[in-house]
Amino acid sequence: MEELVGLREGSSGSPVTLQELWGPCPRIRRGIRGGLEWLKQKLFRVREDWYFLMTLGVLMALISYAMNFAIGRVVRGSGIPELKTILSGVVLEDYLDIKNFGAKVVGLTCTLATGSTLFLGKVGPFVHLSVMIAAYLGRVHTKAIGEPENKSKQNEMLVAGAAVGVATVFAAPFSGVLFSIEVMSSHFSVWDYWRGFFAATCGAFMFRLLAVFNSEQETITSLYKTNFRVDVPFDLPEIFFFVALGAICGILSCAYLFCQRTFLGFVKTNRVTSKLLATSKPLYSALAALVLASITYPPDVGRFIASRLSMKQHLESLFDNNSWALMTRNSSPPWPEELDPQNLWFEWYHPRFTIFGTLAFFLVMKFWMLILATTIPMPAGYFMPIFIFGAAIGRLIGEALAVAFPEGIVAGGVTNPIMPGGYALAGAAAFSGAVTHTISTALLAFELTGQIVHALPVLMAVLAANAIAQSFQPSFYDGTIIVKKLPYLPWIRGRKISSHRVTVEHFMNTTITTVAKDTPLEEVVKVVTSTDMAKYLLVESTESQILVGTMERAHLVRALQAEPPSWAPGHQQCLQDILAGGCPVEPVTLQLSPETSLHQAHNLFELLHLQSLPVTSRGRAVGSVSWVELKKAISSLTNPPAPK
Repeated sequence: MEELVGLREGSSGSPVTLQELWGPCPRIRRGIRGGLEWLKQKLFRVREDWYFLMTLGVLMALISYAMNFAIGRVVRGSGIPELKTILSGVVLEDYLDIKNFGAKVVGLTCTLATGSTLFLGKVGPFVHLSVMIAAYLGRVHTKAIGEPENKSKQNEMLVAGAAVGVATVFAAPFSGVLFSIEVMSSHFSVWDYWRGFFAATCGAFMFRLLAVFNSEQETITSLYKTNFRVDVPFDLPEIFFFVALGAICGILSCAYLFCQRTFLGFVKTNRVTSKLLATSKPLYSALAALVLASITYPPDVGRFIASRLSMKQHLESLFDNNSWALMTRNSSPPWPEELDPQNLWFEWYHPRFTIFGTLAFFLVMKFWMLILATTIPMPAGYFMPIFIFGAAIGRLIGEALAVAFPEGIVAGGVTNPIMPGGYALAGAAAFSGAVTHTISTALLAFELTGQIVHALPVLMAVLAANAIAQSFQPSFYDGTIIVKKLPYLPWIRGRKISSHRVTVEHFMNTTITTVAKDTPLEEVVKVVTSTDMAKYLLVESTESQILVGTMERAHLVRALQAEPPSWAPGHQQCLQDILAGGCPVEPVTLQLSPETSLHQAHNLFELLHLQSLPVTSRGRAVGSVSWVELKKAISSLTNPPAPK
């Protein structure tokens, strides 16, 4: 049945339905409809895909967070800071639980689906995923052979899992193992070396083999192909420019690390943002994604930061060995309507901005955009973005040198043109190495590109950048540990002679609780009920205070409950009677002296993954040292209090 239509009285417009004609409040409804039509015309004056791009970024951020919120807190963020804490001997509940694996995978997929909107990678989450599987396989192996759980073997599996996580992202087994060693461990067992290499090689081989099976590659090759000159890739005078590039990357990395850590702390302590993160994390994620999506819209501001390129295309274009500044000196290529895979460098050119303007604008915008993106509570990796950021720094320096020396640098009577792509490679390795405090990023750059012709200048740039960054700022992962207040023992960054004069006597805890063998049981019960210590120091007698061993609180409570009251006249039960009844006592195999230096105590705690140690002087228990005292001592050494 056709719908009846009619005309309003005195109207010469189009006919309307009778339902609309006789409906309530016709003028109000006509006004709302007209306003929506006007809004639609205004909004869609811009290309409508902009709104879908923005919606995509916001929805992927919300979905990524929703998976984390549904499963738990442990799947958010990178995962590397928490893994460092676990490998140092601290137990983080449910962090390695296999039930979080699916949520991490789906959340990371949604994060990567946002593309250049959030500009985040996957290295950290892949390390977390790999470590989850390693821990699960370790437990399966232990149950299969019927052995009790071994903490050292579990750590061996975790270290190998971390190496596999890096290797499978970049198909780089050598740098994957070395990067995991540098980032995860302060002390590394040589026994774990071949295990990490074996697992990482298997993972990298399968990763590249899948690309061949999927017809993406004809054979196993490097991820990012380059065309650098092999005969004379750089002239000897260019070594100075590579070292200067490393110093620039080191200075910029200090600024980035300081701003990132400060802003992350501000977000967690500010009243508004902390409330959003505590009660409305989806709203905070949506707002942050909305800001980033608005800036990366290609026909608008994104036109000047190459936002149409993916992360892989960013690196492929930045590693181009041709000088864009010289190529556009006498010509002005048009900006293509669609992305040209054969000329990715067109995305970096604008006739009014020039190559230098777009590269500088990219660095300025990505500097704070990366900092903002690190505060979004979702699975994300932060290594690849800083790697690309460093490549842009190197590209800018290389283009400037190419313009300053258009014919090249004369060395030995031979003139070779400057390759800005080589500086981009050195900048990527130097900046990422300075941010993470690693040297293996130089080897990673070689494995990614398949060329080692710039080995010497890249390594020198990385060393220069690390020398500056490690002197002034903690690494990205250590800074995150500081802000999150994870129980991790920091490095002693003050290497002055005065730091070696600090001894245990200066910072040990002297108010210790001991139980003597001759202590009456009534006093022992009072000690147990008035304290919540996990272990008690057992001394020979109240007078001598000679340390004998330690007693677990659980064992002591169980023995006190099982000990029947004595009715022997003139005999008062003491702790010695419980010990004679079989209450276990652990011998003290390791103890500190008041004269032990801070550096020696720090090395012992890191190497053996200790939580606390007693301090004895001539056998007498005089104090104890735990992580709390060590962290306070290191903090006061690095940042001494102001004199009164």
